[in-house]
Amino acid sequence: MQSVFDWLSSLYTATLASPQLWAFLASLPFILAGLVGIVFPALPGTILILCGFVAYALIAGFDVLHGWFFVGQVVLVGLSYLIDFLATAFGVKMFGGSKAAAWGAVLGSLLIFVLGPIGILVGPLLGAIVGELLMGEKLKQALHSGVGSFLGFIGGVGAKLIIAGFMISWFLWMIV
Repeated sequence: MQSVFDWLSSLYTATLASPQLWAFLASLPFILAGLVGIVFPALPGTILILCGFVAYALIAGFDVLHGWFFVGQVVLVGLSYLIDFLATAFGVKMFGGSKAAAWGAVLGSLLIFVLGPIGILVGPLLGAIVGELLMGEKLKQALHSGVGSFLGFIGGVGAKLIIAGFMISWFLWMIV
């Protein structure tokens, strides 16, 4: 009977009493919400992932996740947002859109604040179309630019998923 008690006690000490386990469990909802936010941009994806890392460090201590880790993560978060805007503009350019269409797509992405999550999908498309029409282009070219902005957005989501994968892999490498 004593050996069973010792085994349960050691199991408790190795798992439930571990601040690293609790820290990981606390960080997990942030990381998962961040991944959802990358695909459905109503949530600030990579920022939430970074918040998960901060939650881990606050609970488990900053011994494992040091300052350079967080500097690197902040750089990756910034890069993900830069790519987000540039990918949409690049998509417009690849489909023959003008600078006005590219700017319209970027500004149209702000419709997320008006239309909610659907605004990030429809906004760049409408912004590129309106930008082209304001410059006097024909509707066909405006629609091409709009499609380009949407495809650029999809490419940006893919790039942000790669960055998020790198962020999470780096995190797991540091804590394991």
